[in-house]
Amino acid sequence: MATAAVISPDNRTIPSYNRLEPGSSQLAAACYPDTDSLSSVDANAVASEWVDSFNQALSAQDPSAVKNLFLQGSCWRDQLGLSWDYHSLSGPDKIVSFLKSAPKGSRIGSVKIDNSNATRRPTVSAVDFKGKVNGVASFLTLETDVGRGRGVVRLLQDSKDGNKWKAFTLFTAMHELKGFEEAIKDNRPQGVIHGGHPGRKNWQERRTATENFEGDLEPTVLIIGAGQGGLTSAARLHQLEVPTLIIDKNPRVGDNWRNRYHQLVLHDPVWYDHLPYVPFPSHWPVFTPKDKLAEWFESYARLMELNVWTSTTLNDAKWDETKRQWTVTMTRKKANGDTETRTLRPRHIVQATGHSGEMKMPSIKGMDTFKGGNLCHSSQFKGAQMVPEGQRKRAIVVGCCNSGHDIAQDFYEHGYDVTIVQRSSTYVMSSKNGLDVLLGGLYEECGPETEDADLLFMSIPNAMLKRMHQDATAEISKRDEALLRGLDQAGFKLDDGPDDAGFFMKYFQRGGGYYIDVGCSQLIIDGKIKVKQGQEIEEVKSNGLLFTDGDFLEADDIIFATGYENMRGTARKIFGDEMAERVKDVWGFDQEGELRTMWRRTGHPGFWFFGGNLALCRYYSRMLALQIKAMEEGIMKYEDP
Repeated sequence: MATAAVISPDNRTIPSYNRLEPGSSQLAAACYPDTDSLSSVDANAVASEWVDSFNQALSAQDPSAVKNLFLQGSCWRDQLGLSWDYHSLSGPDKIVSFLKSAPKGSRIGSVKIDNSNATRRPTVSAVDFKGKVNGVASFLTLETDVGRGRGVVRLLQDSKDGNKWKAFTLFTAMHELKGFEEAIKDNRPQGVIHGGHPGRKNWQERRTATENFEGDLEPTVLIIGAGQGGLTSAARLHQLEVPTLIIDKNPRVGDNWRNRYHQLVLHDPVWYDHLPYVPFPSHWPVFTPKDKLAEWFESYARLMELNVWTSTTLNDAKWDETKRQWTVTMTRKKANGDTETRTLRPRHIVQATGHSGEMKMPSIKGMDTFKGGNLCHSSQFKGAQMVPEGQRKRAIVVGCCNSGHDIAQDFYEHGYDVTIVQRSSTYVMSSKNGLDVLLGGLYEECGPETEDADLLFMSIPNAMLKRMHQDATAEISKRDEALLRGLDQAGFKLDDGPDDAGFFMKYFQRGGGYYIDVGCSQLIIDGKIKVKQGQEIEEVKSNGLLFTDGDFLEADDIIFATGYENMRGTARKIFGDEMAERVKDVWGFDQEGELRTMWRRTGHPGFWFFGGNLALCRYYSRMLALQIKAMEEGIMKYEDP
């Protein structure tokens, strides 16, 4: 599997569809090995033989024996099993090098085949999108020196070594710490202490004291932001009995979604978006409206007994390197209207303010001269108002990703003449065809259990995911042929994402540059929304925009759907330059093909970045919580590899 990553060149020298987060790496797509056609095979016997050999090599601490169990071009992807970080080890030589350099060799002691349901047991399956490269896949359970976990192995025959079965991909991930398992199922709390206990408090009294951190109670973890990142990470930490407080400047949990533009609906389907422990109910719509999601977040916080202080602002935060703790001062407006200032001393701060950071609002000559209505960033736009009968109003939306299209459609539906400004190119796929191809078989009605679907998705190294999605993107384009042809004829410039790998790779590589079509594309094709393509804005005039080609477009409202800064910029705004310079940049691929800095150590002890869509937050909230719990119990040190 060719997974070599190259440090990004100057973004000015590469096409926009290959643009990277600064300092991140360009991920090369994997290559499929040459394999003979697969005849009938006993999948369980094949997997069992490989697992036995793998366990023998681990037990003997023999890296050379491990090497012989992996194909050339293979990859071992690991999350907290081999080390306290995330790794994608490409090829047998890198696997051996890692094991030899690790202080304890392989921290994973053994693996077992997971036969607990039909999805997990060994089966013949393809490792490529087209179904032409077939082998044996099996879920695994694993045990490390400090925990237990799960994994997936995909085996192919090595045509260069007597058709021996070897690993093409191996995924291992720690899911729990021994002795510190989550308080769920058989480990759930009793809820009551029976017997006579004079003066004991009931559940509500105890809950109120905990939520307000009364007396000498202190949170171990302070989370900034009560969106999906803050709520999911707090829920995981709560189940590991780590005292956690979420603060948010908004008056209510869910306001980060409630306050966005009027017509916003999630572009991801319900099966992909479940939260930990409390999935959406069976009657939930496929696509969730923003206000409905906000209500769910508010209910989730109560059901999960999360400690959330809304209407709270962080005044000051200082890190004590010796004590390894923060001193944080904040102002809280309580439900009764009273205001209090509190000083707390958490050992960890999680910045869960959204993976995108601060809004990216351009500074253009003449902005202060505009005499129309709205001139704002998409995050500040509340929704269009209906144009009165007999009047004409014009709107310009600058930016062509999800928000830009949704807002343009909103303006059109309220009677505006609308122009969308596209400065470079955009990847477009229809919601139905795109999601059917990319998520079908994993996240769908009657699909695998969510945790199994997550494991299957995460088990694909990103270089292999890129190769698979090159084929998937071609299939989506084939299904969307009429839509894409119409957009092209309307003057809308299209691309196929980084190296023709489509939506997910654009999201992971730069966090934007795509539109999942839910209706706006047809409006563009029909000429109901006009396109201004390929030109920069020269100046904002009192009544519109002047472009570098000399064209002038009149406007009553101008919305800039121009994206967001790196999350590190938000850290700088909240914590200052010294802290921001110490942490690493967020998002984009590192040299192994893992996403940078998010959900893992940032470079500053006691400080974590957390963000992403609902699915990523669901999955990585466990990984973040395990790292923090391990540190708090003395199992892990921040400096440990």
